[in-house]
Amino acid sequence: MCVGLVIGCFGTVFFLPDLRTGIALPSIKSVYKVYEQVQKAGPEFILQLPPLAKDDHSDVKYQQHHGQIDKPDFHLIEDQARLKAKIELEEKLESVNNLQKVLPRPSIVASKTQRVTEKNKPDLILHEKKAIENDESIPESIIPIKLPVIQGGEDSNPDIRAKRDTVRKMMKHAWDNYVAYAWGKNELQPISHKGHSSSIFGSGKFGATIVDGLDTLYIMGFTDEFNRGREWIKNNLNLTGASTEMSVFETNIRFVGGLLSCFALTGDTMFREKADHIAEKLLPAFDTPTGIPHALVNIGSGRSKNYAWASSGASILSEFGTMSLEFNYLSDVTGKPVFHEKIHKINELLRKLERPDGLYPNYLNPRTGRWGQQHVSIGALGDSFYEYLLKSWIQSGRTDENARLAYIDAMDSTTGKLIQKSKEGLTYFAEMKFGRLEHKMDHLACFSGGMLALGGKELGEPYKTEHMELGRAITHTCHESYDRTNTKIGPEAFRFSEAMEARALRSSEKYYILRPEVVESYFVMWRLTHDPRYRQWGWEFVQALEKHCRVEGGYTGLKNVYSDEPTQDDVQQSFFLAETLKYLYLLFSDDELISLDEWVFNTEAHPIPIKGNQLYRAA
Repeated sequence: MCVGLVIGCFGTVFFLPDLRTGIALPSIKSVYKVYEQVQKAGPEFILQLPPLAKDDHSDVKYQQHHGQIDKPDFHLIEDQARLKAKIELEEKLESVNNLQKVLPRPSIVASKTQRVTEKNKPDLILHEKKAIENDESIPESIIPIKLPVIQGGEDSNPDIRAKRDTVRKMMKHAWDNYVAYAWGKNELQPISHKGHSSSIFGSGKFGATIVDGLDTLYIMGFTDEFNRGREWIKNNLNLTGASTEMSVFETNIRFVGGLLSCFALTGDTMFREKADHIAEKLLPAFDTPTGIPHALVNIGSGRSKNYAWASSGASILSEFGTMSLEFNYLSDVTGKPVFHEKIHKINELLRKLERPDGLYPNYLNPRTGRWGQQHVSIGALGDSFYEYLLKSWIQSGRTDENARLAYIDAMDSTTGKLIQKSKEGLTYFAEMKFGRLEHKMDHLACFSGGMLALGGKELGEPYKTEHMELGRAITHTCHESYDRTNTKIGPEAFRFSEAMEARALRSSEKYYILRPEVVESYFVMWRLTHDPRYRQWGWEFVQALEKHCRVEGGYTGLKNVYSDEPTQDDVQQSFFLAETLKYLYLLFSDDELISLDEWVFNTEAHPIPIKGNQLYRAA
């Protein structure tokens, strides 16, 4: 009776499915200890029964004859055999599991076995995988695979590791002060020590910095901070009952994108559910005759509208064109086609529209489907539309041929008509208004250096050489816009004329609000070329941020980057944690950490897995 109890209890514990998944994996070791102790006490009770007797005087025959047992307990024998097979299987996989954890159900916090940083570990894992692939006793579904590196990723150079650690400390400083002075608010005023919120978030307190910065915390290994942010999102992020106007674009890239990224990185379905909840609140904005969404939606009433200043109430290219990564991925992980359908309708309309000179104007009327004011820009109002054409193709596992062709067509026309070269040899994207060039480039347009280089790498020749060189030239120009200021931080926009090059002209162009676009291109160019200048420029930027933007209560923007002692704007933007610090951290990390072969970054720098990535987690 006691033996049966031991077997029953031990077997039940051993076969609990949670002990083989996610965070509970270490519990297997404790089960083995129990098994070893019981085996020492009486191994025959665990793995075998006395053999059936061959004569009438056996104990079994005697027990059967006297009614103590009616027949051998074949269920018990079967359980023992299954237990024995399980133990043998675990022994075969033990050495492999020490290198790489198999995740039938991903855990919230990645174990050390996920963080493959040594160069030889992937090879070892593949070697072990091959060694057991031919063993038919091992189910194919649990053969280990190499998971993407999402934490760790230290560079082999100690100087680079020290620089990365500096960035990590910057993130800690920014986050801790947000927690201290603005917890639950959208953003932080680091000088005033209080919360801040811009109109894009409406009147609600939605913890934008928490949602926006959470994947950066996770990638940097801030476990306690990540868990605190997760709990706030779980308990407090709920738009039901709220009645305020929010930007569809900003809510999508910061909230939906940030939550989906955390879901992909951790497998925690709470993040997926929250992303779905928020995206559902945005859907009424798509209820227009063309399917082109309005810019603003009241998340309570569902009423939506455009900005009055936007070319007679038109929708903005960079806003309605920057939804595909998040919405397509959300459909894949939830099994709900509605999000994909919204994107498909937008894409179909754009494909059918005639474009002036092959260019995409920045405004489109959602009622008539006609272009608005003839203003074309790779910077503000246009920027991320082009980025998402390329990345939608990459995200699809490079199967979305329409997105690929649309990107090539868009780049052929924009580079052919907007790319200019100054007298000093600086390459830049001009803007076009009513057919005339304006020789101005926004800080926002500086992402295009990295985009062009990434597109060249992905598309191959003839784009590989041409677009890589163009990306390099654009990134150099954007660095010059930084290097020609007193603070070594670039302005919001810079111009080219007979009198000046890569410098801001108007006072309204001289500010810096902790933007990431220049360092984004440094990061992408470093990953694709390993040219040390990009890490050097990134480090110069870190030093400038520490000198001019760091204050006791966090980090602040500047009102004039050309001043030796610039006035500070007292706003720590949520994208500083989501984008600027993330790109700096990855710039000083090993290429395997959030590899460009496995992830695309949404325009808020939230990594979204490419189809085929083991962490894609489709429904």
